[in-house]
Amino acid sequence: MGLRRWRSAKRCTRPDGWKGIRQPAVERTAGDGRRAVQKSQFRRPASPPQAPEHLPGVGFRRRELAAGAKIVVETLGTRSSTSPPPPPAGPGAALGTRYSLRLLRPTLHCRRAASTTFRHPSPSSAHDETHATDRRQDRTDNGTAAAASCCAAAPASRRPPVAGGRGNAAMLLDRDGAREAQGPARGAAGQRGQAGALVQGAGHGQHRRATAAREGAARAVRALARHDGPVAVGIAYYLGTYWPRDPEPSSTLPLSKTRDPKHNTKLENMQAAWADFVKVVGKDNVSTLETDLEHHSTSTWSTHQPKPDEKPFCVVFPSSTEEVSEVMKICHQRRIPVVGYSGGTSLEGHYTQTRKGISINFGRMNKVLALHKEDMDVIVQPAVGWEALNDDLGKEGLFFPPDPGPGAMIGGMVGTGCSGTNAYRYGTMREWVLSLTVVMADGTVIKTRQRPRKSSAGYDLTKLFIGSEGTLGLVTEATLKVTVKPASTSVAVCAFPSIRHAATCVSKVVGEGVPIAAVEILDDNQMRNINAAGMTSRTWAEAPTLFFKFAGTPAGVKEQVAQVQALARSAGSTTFEFARGKDEQDELWSARKEALWSTMAAGRDGDRVWTGDVAVPTSRLPALIEETKEDMARSGLSASIVGHVGDAILLYSDAQRQKAEKVVHRMVKRAIEMEGTVTVRHSRRARCRPRQEGLSAARAGRDDGRCDAPGIKKAFDPLCLLNCDKVVRMQKPKRGEVEEW
Repeated sequence: MGLRRWRSAKRCTRPDGWKGIRQPAVERTAGDGRRAVQKSQFRRPASPPQAPEHLPGVGFRRRELAAGAKIVVETLGTRSSTSPPPPPAGPGAALGTRYSLRLLRPTLHCRRAASTTFRHPSPSSAHDETHATDRRQDRTDNGTAAAASCCAAAPASRRPPVAGGRGNAAMLLDRDGAREAQGPARGAAGQRGQAGALVQGAGHGQHRRATAAREGAARAVRALARHDGPVAVGIAYYLGTYWPRDPEPSSTLPLSKTRDPKHNTKLENMQAAWADFVKVVGKDNVSTLETDLEHHSTSTWSTHQPKPDEKPFCVVFPSSTEEVSEVMKICHQRRIPVVGYSGGTSLEGHYTQTRKGISINFGRMNKVLALHKEDMDVIVQPAVGWEALNDDLGKEGLFFPPDPGPGAMIGGMVGTGCSGTNAYRYGTMREWVLSLTVVMADGTVIKTRQRPRKSSAGYDLTKLFIGSEGTLGLVTEATLKVTVKPASTSVAVCAFPSIRHAATCVSKVVGEGVPIAAVEILDDNQMRNINAAGMTSRTWAEAPTLFFKFAGTPAGVKEQVAQVQALARSAGSTTFEFARGKDEQDELWSARKEALWSTMAAGRDGDRVWTGDVAVPTSRLPALIEETKEDMARSGLSASIVGHVGDAILLYSDAQRQKAEKVVHRMVKRAIEMEGTVTVRHSRRARCRPRQEGLSAARAGRDDGRCDAPGIKKAFDPLCLLNCDKVVRMQKPKRGEVEEW
């Protein structure tokens, strides 16, 4: 074409009442002299056409669109290119009409379902005219469904139909055909795996969960998904979106948003499960004997006892990780709660049944699988005891530092994150576990990490499982760090005139940085119980006593003993005894190891034992011990103080239980006020749930008192099958009950 001649455009009004700019005809001259005239076109409306007032389920609101847009009305089964504006958006509008916004080439189709109705927005919702380059989001009051927007169309060959699901998601299509489902619900788009990135400026919307009252929204979007015509959305213009759900103040999961656990412990279901267990582990390894059920639900030294209807239905004895996995698959399929059991030495109800499910005893999984002396680690099964392990390691000049009570096994030590008397120098169980093999609630087997000690990538799942008390998974193998056995060890015992003097001595030793291996404190009542029980080979001074353990080179141990002796004398010690041989060490340390059993022996028939432990900063230890000691004396209960941190042991009858609870709760409150930590388990239905400082801190740090622990539990064990009612409470609080952590 050659020379073009243009005529000025004029504003005009069409017969149908639309005002706009008419582009006059254009003359064009070809090279051969021929002329061609392009007909005039109605190009730009001065007052843009109006979208439908409100389309339920799609969230339309009246909005003035940029110049150049044209509304097209299409009815189901037909294609119409008519340009008049759509009919009034009222109750009388024809059902089954599909509205389209055409912006020269791009078009957005919206189909009105037969069961939907139109609703007018409030007058205050009107919007100002928006420039063509304005990409601001326009939200409506009723934001309950999919977003709608308009953009440049994709090539015709790459225009798959839009898809959405449940009224909560919409599929957006850019120039390259990339699509993405919007909204938390993946919907049909997510299910088909058709997800992609949106182009910059693409319109989209978030959603609120569809309710029964808004089923029209879901039907409208599903109708849109079934459309087989061209769909273009989202690059420059927004027809309308909707309000997202009000954001939660935090990402945590309050109990009010959780569902109470639903388990199936009916007799017929449990009997069918028993038959399945027999197929996996053999009939001899599934027990329903009353003595086994009693042994796996309670103990004479545990504070917390199950109710008569909370004992396990049976006890399963697997021998490998694979068998544990198969057992858990059965329980997951039948919704049967599970509690793991290894050594059974828990003092605070870790393996106490609360749901009448099954108990998995790891007694047959008691092997040391591998020892890597050059790498200083060992792989063991959960029923290996720490004492037996140290006997084997001692032959290689190695040892495993955590040393809780006699009889404790690795599985329970991992589950409770135990410490022991060596914690002062060597730390707790968390510092000595490299990796774990864990069977999840659905039977999936995972390994938390590999053997190398240095790993800074990813989540530290190992630490998460340690101390979880079997609520997140069942540990079937553990890779443990070991260290070189000290060349020399020794023990010293010193008595004091009062419990405060003894606690002051501990503060001085810690403050001076003396590298002792352990320090234990026993009050006068505890020393009296030890003498009365006759479990040791000697008689002790019935006064508050400190037990020190030393480890290192011979010269180093000798220096440590001299430093501690001087500090004890300055704190007011009346005696100081130092062990010079292995037999003397065992004799002096035996009093500490027999503390619990001697206290239980001092009780009368029918008395129960309540053990509780707290810890505070070293500087607050004297005040804590003295105040707790006075409180226990006022209660009239038989009570003693023992431990490397601050343990209390109380003897009480059933009639005195309430009094014992109050004493323990006051000790808990006292420790918290002193910036300490609490691991006491108490309360009724959730009596085995700990009041841990992590949960208390989470509550203190948020105005709504929420914590992350229930969400973690739900993520790992959605059905709450593993040791339910422990660590975190998974039942909603009853009316009038405080949601307490």
